[in-house]
Amino acid sequence: MKTIFIKEHEQNRNWFLIDAAGKPLGRVAAKAASILRGKTKATFAANQNMGDYVVIINAAKAVVTGGKEQKKIYYNHTGFVGGLKEYTYETLLGKHPEEPMYRAVTGMLPGGRLGRALADNVKIYAGAEHPHAAQNPQPIEL
Repeated sequence: MKTIFIKEHEQNRNWFLIDAAGKPLGRVAAKAASILRGKTKATFAANQNMGDYVVIINAAKAVVTGGKEQKKIYYNHTGFVGGLKEYTYETLLGKHPEEPMYRAVTGMLPGGRLGRALADNVKIYAGAEHPHAAQNPQPIEL
């Protein structure tokens, strides 16, 4: 039996919609990362971008448990000496409501060139409005 390889540009890509309101941040991110990688398809290849597009709405309404609103700390470095910045989940959510979800999803993707290409396929919005209605994304339940 011969193995069939499908090229990336021949792959059929679908759009999926995930509503994160009231759902755990990690579960939404894990489901989105799995779809982005293409692990839900029979044509999965670990070295290729074979995944679909994911639109996550209501990212600001995702929940975290165990007091992580105050305990979870995100780090960012400016590149200058002494430029390490710390943000709690609460403050980061106040400044950039999509950022915690984006960091959770991209943290579950592989590093390097492939991971950066996969991260371009996720669209995250803090509210319920999104400009991708023309793609007719299929809703996914968690």
